[in-house]
Amino acid sequence: MDKILEGLVSSSHPLPLKRVIVRRVVESAETPLSQAQCRAMFALSTRLVLQGPDPFQRQVGRQVLEAYGRYHRAEFEAFFNRGLVLGLLQRGYGELSNRDPAILDYIQAGLRLIMSCPSVLELFELLQVEALRLVCERPAPPLCARLCQLLSDFPQCLPRGRKLSLAFCQQLVRSIAHFQSQGSREAELRLYVSQVTQVSGLLRSVWKAEPDTLLPSLQELFAVISAADTSFEPSVALASLVQHIPLQMITVLIRSLTTDPNVKDASMTQALCRMIDWLSWPLAQHVETWVIALLKGLAAVQKFTILIDVTLLKIELVFNRLWFPLVRPGALAVLSHMLLSFQHSPEAFHLIVPHVVSLVHSFKRDGLPSSTAFLIQLTELIHCMIYHYSGFPELYEPILEAVKDMPRPTEEKIKMALNQSAWTSQSSSSPSCSSRPSGKSETGKTGLINLGNTCYMNSVLQALFMATDFRRHVLSLQLNGCNLLVAKLQHLFAFLAHTQREAYAPRIFFEASRPPWFSPRSQQDCSEYLKFLLDRLHEEEKTSKTLSSAKTSESKTNAKFQKEEAVDNATVFAEASGKGGEERTLIEKMFGGKLKTTIHCLNCKSVSQKEEAFTDLSLAFCPPTSLENVGPKCMECTEGEGDIVVQTNTSPMSPAGKKPLKLEANGGCDPITKKGTTKDFSAEPKSEKTTNSECNKGQDKKKMSQRVVGENPLSVTDLLNYFLAPEILSGDNKYYCEKCASLQNAEKTMQIIEEPEYLILTLLRFSYDPKCHVRRKILDNVSLPLDLKLPVKRVASSPGVVSRGWSVGVEVSDIGENIAKKLKPSGADEVTRPRLEPYLLSSVVMHSGVSSESGHYYSYARNVTGSGPSGPCQQSTGDSLVSPQAKLLTGESPSTVVESDTDKSREWFLFNDSRVTFTSFQSVQKITSRFPKDTAYVLFYKKQNSTCGFNSANGDPPLQKDLMDAIMKDNKLYLQEQELSARTQALQAASASCSFRPNGFDDNDPPGSCGPTGGGGGGGFSTVGRLVF
Repeated sequence: MDKILEGLVSSSHPLPLKRVIVRRVVESAETPLSQAQCRAMFALSTRLVLQGPDPFQRQVGRQVLEAYGRYHRAEFEAFFNRGLVLGLLQRGYGELSNRDPAILDYIQAGLRLIMSCPSVLELFELLQVEALRLVCERPAPPLCARLCQLLSDFPQCLPRGRKLSLAFCQQLVRSIAHFQSQGSREAELRLYVSQVTQVSGLLRSVWKAEPDTLLPSLQELFAVISAADTSFEPSVALASLVQHIPLQMITVLIRSLTTDPNVKDASMTQALCRMIDWLSWPLAQHVETWVIALLKGLAAVQKFTILIDVTLLKIELVFNRLWFPLVRPGALAVLSHMLLSFQHSPEAFHLIVPHVVSLVHSFKRDGLPSSTAFLIQLTELIHCMIYHYSGFPELYEPILEAVKDMPRPTEEKIKMALNQSAWTSQSSSSPSCSSRPSGKSETGKTGLINLGNTCYMNSVLQALFMATDFRRHVLSLQLNGCNLLVAKLQHLFAFLAHTQREAYAPRIFFEASRPPWFSPRSQQDCSEYLKFLLDRLHEEEKTSKTLSSAKTSESKTNAKFQKEEAVDNATVFAEASGKGGEERTLIEKMFGGKLKTTIHCLNCKSVSQKEEAFTDLSLAFCPPTSLENVGPKCMECTEGEGDIVVQTNTSPMSPAGKKPLKLEANGGCDPITKKGTTKDFSAEPKSEKTTNSECNKGQDKKKMSQRVVGENPLSVTDLLNYFLAPEILSGDNKYYCEKCASLQNAEKTMQIIEEPEYLILTLLRFSYDPKCHVRRKILDNVSLPLDLKLPVKRVASSPGVVSRGWSVGVEVSDIGENIAKKLKPSGADEVTRPRLEPYLLSSVVMHSGVSSESGHYYSYARNVTGSGPSGPCQQSTGDSLVSPQAKLLTGESPSTVVESDTDKSREWFLFNDSRVTFTSFQSVQKITSRFPKDTAYVLFYKKQNSTCGFNSANGDPPLQKDLMDAIMKDNKLYLQEQELSARTQALQAASASCSFRPNGFDDNDPPGSCGPTGGGGGGGFSTVGRLVF
């Protein structure tokens, strides 16, 4: 029968005839045959299966082998023995190599036929050994896939025992690493992918059946991709294994990997680069999840050098993967994380910028819903990066033009994405005692390091920085490296906006801006510093413009080098600030307003007027009686009161250092006494600078040392109404009338005739005790309205005396003024009502303590632009501040206002030296009730519906190149510092106990006003050492 069959299949008869005869031969397998005949048929069918020259003969061989093996199982069992199988696997069959997949096909068919025979167990044992040998020989994808198919169908052939099973998995991983596709056509690639899938599927089955093999297999995988051998590049097919690793293991595996001291940086870099290459593998799942997890894990242990190198090396490859729809989702996820986390430099983003426009146009041409969805995500990513790295219009304009029709994310969404993705925002996954990377807080804001009793400066600078329009004007100045104070302020603002550090040390600015009479490392008055700073900036710009106009004539002379430098600096600042010497300075534009003071002689009815410029209004605390119905204030001295408390700004001279300080008399009475509980200063910690203990003891028993808190707290509106109320000048405070040529009773009124963009209000909380020569603090709580309407009466220049001089602050009253007395309202200015200009509260500088010479300053602030707070919000009920005359005409009490005490939809920040946290306006309002020594001191209000605000469409303006380069250099240095620190701590963790300072301290306690006199407020801190002095 075997001879007939052999002659038939090799004959030239028609194929249909051959098939008919073959069918009869197969049917004859049911008839009894001798052992020799069966063996001959098995040998022939084996030769046809393995060496058949055409598909027909190989098909005939399989049919005959299956038919005769089923009906003559005992004979086939004897034929298909250990020797045959071992020979096929080790030597092949004739000219057929032992590495041909057909060998495994034949063995699999034979195993099916003898599955119920006892001898199959012997073959299983043989195949367990041979399977391990085969994978160690690095079989090609077709052979490896066929072996895995056989092992999947017959799991009894898998190597048994933990050692062999583990070795098999590890060697199979290495085999996959050697896979390479043999063709580039679609059909060939599909076949290759299916083969790889077959192999990875077998590994998944083994890991599931024997979980102990998973971790060693992954260690082998990492060893393969982290190898530094340049002669061997592991196959991207390894990506097929990632989808079979349980996602629950991410945290444990990444922590183990990133904290292993045996893993060198070069190995980690190589492994991460190759994992990113896996994004090219089609159908692979969770590759992007593991890549991003590893990126975050490296950031958590502060290995920033690896992150920088890998990002710059692979960012273009990841971007190019976006062209391929199969791998686009994973590539976009990795690209987004890499770009958003690479925040210290625009270098990575600029590598892909040239390729963005073409990709956007390709997405638009597709018109597919999936392409449109990806385009929206890509557009949001691009807007985030352009917002973060502004200042390159020549690069960004083509991109913005290409995506102009796509939705643009809000500024809040952009900031949130940047804050959450920064390397320094990743929480540490290290089991050691090393703390979280000291990067920016979740607020995205940067703190200011306390340099030793410099909280007065830090709080003011943060308030100015949060004055959005002012900050943007400063950042937009083209100063070109001049050595002016405003250049140092620009440098400071730029670092606050773009540094990766948690807190910035403003040493250069402190030395340049510190008033000469301020002793280093001693506590000072923040209001006095603010006035000095604004005056310096104002005078500097005025001088610069003057020198700029004279540069041409001066350059012809042989002036000294210092003078030439000053002229050059002046020219730069003048050109950056504006055109023409008559234009207002930046300080005037942002903080400058005008007051008109009018004095009516009650004898001859003559009127004298003058105008004064101001940058802040200093508000005295009004007596309780004046709150009932504010009218003209009688400034007559009151006899019988022995203790006169004078309110002062605590400055020995004006900020300019030329004018004597104006003192504020609180009406000849003690500090405001109202019904309520009494606070005795004897219970408060005393200032270190107070030396007269006997005076302190004596005054502790008098009214001077008492503060009475009323049931209803004062409002900023009350203080402003009191400030604008008419005053009667009489008695010892009579007015000298030039027309009468004698002292006469007169009425003094003040009106705001030009409102500032930013209204700065200073609450005069420090009362001067002339007997003890110390300044006490008024601890009264003051309600802070979110919205304020300021009465402004714009008039032409009056015929009276007009002061054109610049005054950095206007005090409430002159020396010798006493307590207000209610008289009839003035008839002047009743014809027209002032216009009410709306303002929103922007910042609040708080003072914690009982003395101006001690305590602590911190500030609350939020982003407010000319159109309102940033982000969606509802306008709260405004606090209308109407002039006293208008209120009296309508029968209203000036002190009757409606204040909003909630601000749920607006973001507030608490700036406490190096720490910045989120807070709420409710915390601002309640801080004094919770911590009596923490009181509002300086307030910033931003004018609404402003016409001169900075264009905020794209956030802060772009920085000058040298400034951006300095920030990028410092950011890279900071990342290196953090990485070095983390590595040092990791090395010491095993041998040294964990040691760290409490979160409440920024630095060692400097000399000066350190200690308990600072109070315990500040809002939101639970640490004991919250305050920094």
